[in-house]
Amino acid sequence: MPPHDDATPARPGPDPRRTARATDSAPSPTSSAQPGGPTVRPTGSAPAPASAQPGIGPRPTARATASATPPPPATATASASASPGESPAAPAPPVPTRRPGYRAVFQVREFRVVFVAHLFSLLGVVVSELALTVLVYDLTRSPLLSSLTFALGFLPYLVGGTLLAGFTDRFPPRRILVVCDLFCAGAVALMVVPATPVAALLVLRCAIAVVSPVFNGTRMATLADILGEGDLFVLGRSLLRIVSQSALLTGYAVGGVLLTVLPPRGALAVTATTFLVSALLLRFGTVRRPARAPASGAAGSGLSGTWAVLRDRRIRALMLMFWAPPLFAVVPEALAAPYADRIGVSTAALGLLMCALPVGTIAGELCAGSFLSAATRSRIVLPLAVTGVLPYLLYAPEPGVPLAAAALFLAGATGAYTLGLDAWFVAAVPEEQRGRAMTLMTAGMMTVQGVGMAGAGLAAEFVPVHAVVAGTGVLGTLCLLAAAAELRAAGGDGTGADGRRPKGETGLTGM
Repeated sequence: MPPHDDATPARPGPDPRRTARATDSAPSPTSSAQPGGPTVRPTGSAPAPASAQPGIGPRPTARATASATPPPPATATASASASPGESPAAPAPPVPTRRPGYRAVFQVREFRVVFVAHLFSLLGVVVSELALTVLVYDLTRSPLLSSLTFALGFLPYLVGGTLLAGFTDRFPPRRILVVCDLFCAGAVALMVVPATPVAALLVLRCAIAVVSPVFNGTRMATLADILGEGDLFVLGRSLLRIVSQSALLTGYAVGGVLLTVLPPRGALAVTATTFLVSALLLRFGTVRRPARAPASGAAGSGLSGTWAVLRDRRIRALMLMFWAPPLFAVVPEALAAPYADRIGVSTAALGLLMCALPVGTIAGELCAGSFLSAATRSRIVLPLAVTGVLPYLLYAPEPGVPLAAAALFLAGATGAYTLGLDAWFVAAVPEEQRGRAMTLMTAGMMTVQGVGMAGAGLAAEFVPVHAVVAGTGVLGTLCLLAAAAELRAAGGDGTGADGRRPKGETGLTGM
């Protein structure tokens, strides 16, 4: 699946298929009860105690309550029973005694499986994009159709994210992940068939893009089940994003090398295999969990469920803060080739410009995840997000490659705001809507990137490239200030209790 990592309805009553866990008398660092009633989730940088975390097996609706004092040992309370066909609950991830780092995330076996599956799936996406673009060009000799093949990786995200988002909470998450991988493998296998016409190749490309937000949203929601809703989840999300950004640096190089020894259809056959490997890893390496919400749950289905999520002002404001920065951040990348041509530099310099933004993003995420506490990451969300495109003002005097690359690196490094924003988002979304909300969020991020690229190209038809990029720095900052103001007004900026709902708030509270 592609890398490119309010008023809420009241929670439904307990699902009779799930078994409530026994009340945990062991104390925890906070006095707040766990969600499942009208109380808040615990705050802090570490996940909730293991007995109160989402389990690795079937998740009960009524979670354990906790009192104040030091955390108990990291032992999980097993469910009293399990539904037929479901795996029994496995031990919850260990609760770290100090601030967790990336190494602590890899200590969770199930996350390691998801991580490796992500590598294979990501490899399949990147290589298939490149191979299919080359194949379409070889068959048609049309630059327009070749570029359209690549653009189709963005456009259908909006369709899949809005129409199919409800499936992420209505079916067991492992089943969704495996089916999506198998679907992608089948679509790529059809591309390999020599008789497949160009029109069918484009349709198959769209089909893969339609299911991609469902896969990505389900995987993100499942991370909260595997790692809990605290710092381990944030670091796990960060690792997957780092891998995705790294794919921009190495994936196309791997694909290019592969295409030197194999024809495009041969490279596509390899990617079909990578999707199958990802499906097998997820099927046999992860635990089966029940659906988060019944088919007739309060969240609704189809577009009605989507609007139910977006009516929550807090969730809507958080999504806006995820969507707005990428809309403007992609502009210099979209115009890198025209800018390099305008200032008369080599293709090697163009490669440097293309790499600077993802390298800055990786560096920013690694530093924030490794050296900053959860509280610090929460405090820097809005300052970093609002100033994220200010470095683009350095393009105003039409700089050379070193200064332009430095501007892109600085802009990428501000992407560290996403770690704190992830924590706010998972805390704000009710569990039974988590898959749908995360699917919508990822679909929106991909869609706005496509819109930003198209808008940048259109503007560059009438205005010099360097002026478009510098103007983006001004316009983007103003829009991000407005988005940050809305987030504060909606109470989703962590000023209350790290973005969690106030005590007793479970009904409709937004516009």
